[in-house]
Amino acid sequence: MTLLRTIRGALATAMMLQALAAVLAVIPLIMVSEIGRALLGQRSDTDVWPLAVIGVAATGTALVLASAANLVSHLADNRLQHTLRTGMAERLSRVPLGRLAARGSSRLGKVLHDDVHSLHHLVAHALLDVVSVVVTPLTAMAYLLLIDWRMALISMIPLVLGIVLFARAMGGSADQFAEYGRAQQEINSGVSEFVDGIAVVKTFGEHRRAHRRFLAAADAFHDFFSTWAGRTTTITTASQLVVSAPAVLILVMSTGTVMVIAGWMPAAAIVSFALLAPPLAAPMATIGTRLQNLRGGMAAAQAVNEVLTEPLLSQPAQPRQPEGIGVRIEDVGFSYDADSDEVLRGVNLELRPGTVTALVGPSGAGKSTLAMLVARFFDVTKGSITLGGTDVRALDSTTLYRNVGFVFQDVALLRMSVLENIRLGRPEATEDEVRAAAEAARIHERILAAPRGYDSVIGTELRLSGGEAQRLSIARALLADTPLLILDEATALADPHAEAQIQDALSALTARRTLLVIAHRLATITQADQILVLDGGRVVERGSHEELLSTRGRYARMWQAQLAPASAAPEEELSA
Repeated sequence: MTLLRTIRGALATAMMLQALAAVLAVIPLIMVSEIGRALLGQRSDTDVWPLAVIGVAATGTALVLASAANLVSHLADNRLQHTLRTGMAERLSRVPLGRLAARGSSRLGKVLHDDVHSLHHLVAHALLDVVSVVVTPLTAMAYLLLIDWRMALISMIPLVLGIVLFARAMGGSADQFAEYGRAQQEINSGVSEFVDGIAVVKTFGEHRRAHRRFLAAADAFHDFFSTWAGRTTTITTASQLVVSAPAVLILVMSTGTVMVIAGWMPAAAIVSFALLAPPLAAPMATIGTRLQNLRGGMAAAQAVNEVLTEPLLSQPAQPRQPEGIGVRIEDVGFSYDADSDEVLRGVNLELRPGTVTALVGPSGAGKSTLAMLVARFFDVTKGSITLGGTDVRALDSTTLYRNVGFVFQDVALLRMSVLENIRLGRPEATEDEVRAAAEAARIHERILAAPRGYDSVIGTELRLSGGEAQRLSIARALLADTPLLILDEATALADPHAEAQIQDALSALTARRTLLVIAHRLATITQADQILVLDGGRVVERGSHEELLSTRGRYARMWQAQLAPASAAPEEELSA
């Protein structure tokens, strides 16, 4: 596995130490067996004290070697986790932002934390367990073959039966585990949907309909798991039973007694098989848990590897500088991958310095995608996007994001002070500059109302509403002072009063800033210099608010739909 390449030597050392420990762990049982044979007269000339000393020494040495193997594997695991986390952080810093947004912060967090941690079981435990499971029975079997090969083969019967039964129980397990994961995911989605909307649910008394998806998912999981368990429980239980110590002892003692009575084997040999036959089959009793840990580790490794192999955003060999702040979008086409349809086709647009351009249209029209291309969250498939006459692909990331800022629809605020959150784009900004940005975004007074003002920690000392978080995010973007600012549904979560405040603040800044706004409330963009209506990835209308109304086209119909009474269903859904 390529992920383990950096710790391959350490793992080999740990596995070798574990193999030696597994061999030595069987030695005490062999010594007890030899002592029993000596005391029962089969080896009357044998001094038992050296055997006892060897057994004790082997036990102590096995413990030391097992501890050393455990230490080496855990140190290797610690080094691997550090290497993977730093490697993924470095990789993600060069991955297109659009791909990161598509993955989602929760999924990335799961990989960076949970999946990397899951590799701990694979590296620090599972591989050593496999060594013990293989070496211990082989060592015991080698000794028993020396005592009596016929009885040794009989002692293998429980192990063989256990393997056969377990294989039957696990038949089609890959598909079953995949179905198990899908069923759990449906339950998680149902729970999230119900919890996220519980306030609305309780307000409108629609609790039965609202949690119907969760109940359906729970019922489906119950039916699936009951069927799966009913089909496998009997066989699994049987496989556990045949390899249990009592079952093995019954087989060994009964068969051994027959062989002793028949004169085929000395009576003292029964002691050896009673001691060492159970370890032959014992690994089967825990193989299910070990396989589950291995599956979990392999799945985690796959998730980590997907992040480490994410396509990188190409960087220019010789970065150029933009000459101005105007943006030109020329015949742009885009698809998310080679196998998917184009989501943008033949888009042409010019963003003049100091102007406001608005993008509107139905859901899936390509508004957010176009905005992401301007910020180079993805690279265009066809055409070009230039900033100051320079293709954005010829700009390094530092230069690009010094000129292009954005306010996301989903605001990300860190658990740190308000001051530090606003300063993210310009860490060197003074407190006066931070306050000026907050005042421009109409969030200054709300911050002063917090227990420690700008030093209040967000999430603990200060909790912001959706609209307030939007305004804080806008303050952050304003402080960064980028010539081009992209606002993706920037006012979607603001109340009408706050929305008006934000629009006033943004309008005052257009003299020195180019704005690209995505909006679904048309009343917020009536003063825009140009409005583009997108549908199906194409620009179908463009012009000012008045011009578009006069054409009585799609924009005019959307405007009338939003002016209609709330009870009237609009013809088109307008959302990002």
